[in-house]
Amino acid sequence: MFKGKKVLITGGTGSLGQSLTRRLLESDIDTIRIFSRDELKQVQMSAELNDSRLRFLIGDVREKERLLRALEEVDIVIHAAALKQVPVAEYNPFEAVKTNVDGSQNLLEACLDKNVNLALAVGTDKAVSPLNTYGATKLLMERLFISANSYRGRHRPNMKFFCVRYGNVLGSRGSIVPVFIKQILEGKKITITDPTMTRFNITMTQAIDLIFRALTSGEGGEVFIPKLKAYKVGDMKDALLELLDGKNEIEKIPVRQGEKYHEILINKDEIRNTFETEKDYIILPSPLHENVKKNKKLQKTHLNEQYSSDRVDLLTVDQLKEILTRENLLPNLKNNYH
Repeated sequence: MFKGKKVLITGGTGSLGQSLTRRLLESDIDTIRIFSRDELKQVQMSAELNDSRLRFLIGDVREKERLLRALEEVDIVIHAAALKQVPVAEYNPFEAVKTNVDGSQNLLEACLDKNVNLALAVGTDKAVSPLNTYGATKLLMERLFISANSYRGRHRPNMKFFCVRYGNVLGSRGSIVPVFIKQILEGKKITITDPTMTRFNITMTQAIDLIFRALTSGEGGEVFIPKLKAYKVGDMKDALLELLDGKNEIEKIPVRQGEKYHEILINKDEIRNTFETEKDYIILPSPLHENVKKNKKLQKTHLNEQYSSDRVDLLTVDQLKEILTRENLLPNLKNNYH
């Protein structure tokens, strides 16, 4: 589907953006435009990938005029730009709204003006029954993307807007894996809130596969959510200690403001609009339910309670060790600290 296409990735120098770019470069894509604010990361990414199909654009989603210029002749947009750190958004809510909400609206209006075919937004579990500012802004981002399908008008039926939703990618910047590894390698105490807390487990490979499935099959208006297993925070700590041969002590810390004990990807009220395939749950707005009759792969979900990380199969310490090793998280992160 990417042959000869022009793709723009907002927040393209982040963990997801860089991994997504590498995968896209394996296709016959025409051009990938990396749109972000960080010039240093753009220079580093350009030197590392060294591909003539890449274009690096300095810009901020808060500025619609810049987006309009960046979207000239673009076919597909993947929206990954956001202020993502929960404590930062709590302390700077005005800024979180400007980037995550106003920036998303700017992007959507620019996509509509430039007749972009597909626009996909990367959501988060924190948007479900939000408990913090970050989650609330990402909930609004989802609503904006879904509602954009009503703004395209009848004369632009091929334009599609939809979302994916998942938790923190394993090993991504700011998540517990790199934090724990840094503490272990530096001989510090491992800071942990509650070892019984659970988190969905999704690797970068799984996240990108989900995005590709959504881009391939989305009709517009859907939220795609992967079927995942989860882990206890305490088990992840134990897995990393064993892999790194650490003897670090534990320091209990308070739960951060806005932090949940268990992640939720689908709440109970969303179940009535949820369908599923072999790999994903898909939330459809009511007008799209008729599409289910045309798509034999979709069936009404078997969920009868919220889809949360304490209600799915939990990975063992040994399984976590295997995943961490397979995903090459340990060597890369270890090298960063030596």
